[in-house]
Amino acid sequence: MDPVSQFFTRYKIPIGLGGKAFFDWAQVTFRVVLNAFADGLTWVLDTLVMVGLWLPPIVIIVAIAGLAWYLQKSWKLAIGVLLGLLFILNQGLWKQTVETIVLVVTAAGVSMAIGVPVGIWAAHKPKVYRVLLPILDLMQTMPTFVYLIPVLVMFGLGVAPGLIVTVIFAAPAPIRLTHLGITSVPKPLLEAGEAFGATKRQLLWKVELPSAMPTIMAGLTQCIMLSLSMVVIAALIGANGLGSPVVRALNSLQIPLGIEAGLAIVVLAIMLDRMCRVGQGAHR
Repeated sequence: MDPVSQFFTRYKIPIGLGGKAFFDWAQVTFRVVLNAFADGLTWVLDTLVMVGLWLPPIVIIVAIAGLAWYLQKSWKLAIGVLLGLLFILNQGLWKQTVETIVLVVTAAGVSMAIGVPVGIWAAHKPKVYRVLLPILDLMQTMPTFVYLIPVLVMFGLGVAPGLIVTVIFAAPAPIRLTHLGITSVPKPLLEAGEAFGATKRQLLWKVELPSAMPTIMAGLTQCIMLSLSMVVIAALIGANGLGSPVVRALNSLQIPLGIEAGLAIVVLAIMLDRMCRVGQGAHR
């Protein structure tokens, strides 16, 4: 190695050690708060799963198929959802599917609850978006396994850290797409609203949000897909669901189990994507 390279490697910036020191300090300082937060999240998710498992599977399947028809007014979609969920039930993966649905829906809901207001704020304040942009890039490009290390240190194993990691990974999508939707509202619409004396709040609720809704809903579908892509990763840190049989199949090379769980994830992904799409409500 040449002398210049030796100089730079000898005086390595201790960014890794600094990060470890920070997380160790946070774990010790906020241990009670972090444990209470993780326990609260675990209780909520476990309760939702218990309710889902308490109801007969056929009742939930029919209810979800009915919801699919109500959202999209498509009997073909409703039948597809019905058949897809019956297939999952037939494969003996119903418990894991309920756990996955609870995790994905909760993560998507939290991500949207964070992403939409932040996206609106960033759209109205360009300086805020410029500050957020590198943070969003970091959240989306950082390898997922790197998230697991500090989250495990702070919250331990379980479904709560699985939810937190999923939200970190999925939240940038609604922020970016909400920002895009709000900033893409045609100027004549805004000018017309201002000409009629609309306040900023009225412009937001009656002009900007309705115009940006298709883009915001695209952020929701992206959220769901990203959350589903985290199912297997979350299983590695103690979150149950369809990721668990995938990990089990990988560890023991059980090809049939891996195919069954993989197809169940695909069915859920297609089902949730079609149900959340905007502009497909025409009756067929």
